Amino acid sequence: MKSERSVMTRTAPSAPLPEKDLDDAHLHALVDGQLPPAAADAARARLDAHALGRVADWQRHRDGLRALHAALDPGEVPPALHQAAERLQGQHERQARQARWGRWGGIAAGWMLAFGLGWGLHGHGSGDAGDPPMAFVRQAAVAHAVFQPEQRHPVEVTAAQQDHLVQWLSKRLGRPLAVPLLSAQGFDLMGGRLLPGGDGARAQFMYQNAQGQRITLYVGMVDADAGADRGATPQRAAETAFQFHEEGAVSSFYWVDQGFGYALSGELPRAALLAVATAVHQQLVKH
Repeated sequence: MKSERSVMTRTAPSAPLPEKDLDDAHLHALVDGQLPPAAADAARARLDAHALGRVADWQRHRDGLRALHAALDPGEVPPALHQAAERLQGQHERQARQARWGRWGGIAAGWMLAFGLGWGLHGHGSGDAGDPPMAFVRQAAVAHAVFQPEQRHPVEVTAAQQDHLVQWLSKRLGRPLAVPLLSAQGFDLMGGRLLPGGDGARAQFMYQNAQGQRITLYVGMVDADAGADRGATPQRAAETAFQFHEEGAVSSFYWVDQGFGYALSGELPRAALLAVATAVHQQLVKH
């Protein structure tokens, strides 16, 4: 009997790994395709449903970032960007040793990567890298690409708690906010979230139409003096006309009013996005 139990112990299938026992570095290697095929299959077979959901979320974030910058030719990566990436990786490894990221780990890591890419690619796209509105709209496009594919956590606070959402984000951004009503354009509010930005906190409101298409309104302060040392006048970011910007597959219409920036982003035809952006602008002007 002892030998039979020993055989059963050796041949029994491995139980799924609970999320608390997962190693983030191992999961990232799985998501990034750095494991050999056999090792990747074995790892997936041992993940529980929650862990598999995290892996799927991270893969969507990665694919969204790749799609966002697919049209850009980065050429040779500047040494400064290499150094920034190494510092970011080192910081992540230290944090991983200190504590687990929990269920927000994938989203936080995706945003940190996206935010870094948004700044790191300033010198490779069109426009002035020192122009505060241009930096703002690029951050808006990256935020849209990261969160619009999200199925489990597309927003932090849902539209069912709209009053709380507006009060909370208004307090964090230091300015009363208004949420445009876009039902006439076919879009309903899903909710919103708080995000980091170059000049402080940012708010992102997400909308969706009956076909499942999503657009996001990105809002926050734009530092009028940010480009002063590079030749920009303090009034440059105080107000800008309605402008159009493309970042990979994401299109945006953006403007700045009295130092406060707005960017409506989506993967819609330019004319369709313009119609929605015009409705947003008109409602915010009246507010």
